[in-house]
Amino acid sequence: MTDEEGKGWALILGASSGFGRATAIELARAGYHIVGVHLDRKATLPQAEAVLKAIEEEGRTALFFNVNAGEAEAREQVCRAIEERFAQQGTAGALKVMLHSLAFGTLRPYLGQGGVSQAQMEMTLNVMAHSLVYWTQEVVRRGLMGEGGRIFAMTSAGGRRVWACYGPVSAAKAALESHVRQLALELAPKGITVNAIEAGVTDTPALRKIPGWETLVEEARRRNPSGRLTTPEDVAKTIAVLSDERTQWMTGNVIRVDGAEGIAG
Repeated sequence: MTDEEGKGWALILGASSGFGRATAIELARAGYHIVGVHLDRKATLPQAEAVLKAIEEEGRTALFFNVNAGEAEAREQVCRAIEERFAQQGTAGALKVMLHSLAFGTLRPYLGQGGVSQAQMEMTLNVMAHSLVYWTQEVVRRGLMGEGGRIFAMTSAGGRRVWACYGPVSAAKAALESHVRQLALELAPKGITVNAIEAGVTDTPALRKIPGWETLVEEARRRNPSGRLTTPEDVAKTIAVLSDERTQWMTGNVIRVDGAEGIAG
């Protein structure tokens, strides 16, 4: 498989599980080669290996990096490798899609015993929000993505809701949406769109780390007109459609993908 075949490349931050996993596989089906960034120890590494295999079974190339996407050194390493690959293949600017789907943060109350520390708050905001800006800076600076590029970031209704111990992550989601708007404004002249995808409640490993997640699932299933939760595949298919060149005029939005869960009573 050569880089010239297919629709170009997609960079998936958080590629081994949840929305990132489903989107990597769906975009491979749609014709994209995949650069996957994930952080897995030995116990969960088979998840990433399974995603890589699924991509290759679709006839696409997969380049995976087991690094911390929140660290500057990892960001440089991955983007330099992409840049070198494009230079070797003569495919500059071949990165067509980037998905930010990083769900690593602190779930603690603000006050009382066990309250969130400054370091924990800053880590959560850095990984789940600010890293979108830093990855976009690196991608654009190196010329990896050009006109027609699509950048997506995963948000949730949690950016507006209050839930026990959810404060740091809620703040990160709100900041992420602000970053999406600002990046959309600054990248519009380059022909690159930036949108946030607000999924409905989805049973992912990240959701199960939230205290009281069972109640969130029960309420979402009751409220959703379709009587079921959103799935990672629902979101992945939407991202694949929105990556089409004909969506150029959609940018700076928070797009709900939830089967009307968000508007139901």
